[in-house]
Amino acid sequence: MSDENRHIAFICSKGDLDMAYPALVMGWAALGNGIDVTIFFTFWGMDIINKKRQKRLELSPIGKTSMKMSMMGLPTGNLGIPNIMSVIPGMTAFTSWFMKKKIEEVHAPPVDEYLQMLVDAGANLYACKMSVDMFGHTMDTYVDGVKDIVTAGDFMDMTDGAQIIFI
Repeated sequence: MSDENRHIAFICSKGDLDMAYPALVMGWAALGNGIDVTIFFTFWGMDIINKKRQKRLELSPIGKTSMKMSMMGLPTGNLGIPNIMSVIPGMTAFTSWFMKKKIEEVHAPPVDEYLQMLVDAGANLYACKMSVDMFGHTMDTYVDGVKDIVTAGDFMDMTDGAQIIFI
């Protein structure tokens, strides 16, 4: 291995509860292995760092063909939740509540605490300028720890040589 620091960068483009955790978990693992971590939040992924949205991330069952009913403790084998059930009022609230319960059962911290752990350990968090401009946000929109609002070009420059993972 080279003496040069390894660097990994995540691009978070989705703000659903189940899409927040991959970058958080892998970023934490990377930091624990001495790898520099940068996370770039764009489009709906900015909900993860948005003060008003962060604690309200949801998990909609619509289009989640891999969401197994057996995961929910129902004795149905590996059947997925039929998409038609997603239109039932309260299904998004139910699946969101259920996912948060499962996350808690494995002792994973909620999104806000996970992000703070990452920042405290040295991860670099950035918001996408184009998305910020589109949504009319400012730095005040985001949680403490977001370093700056940068362009996609800036992100490419600051992560030159990094392994980039798009989520």
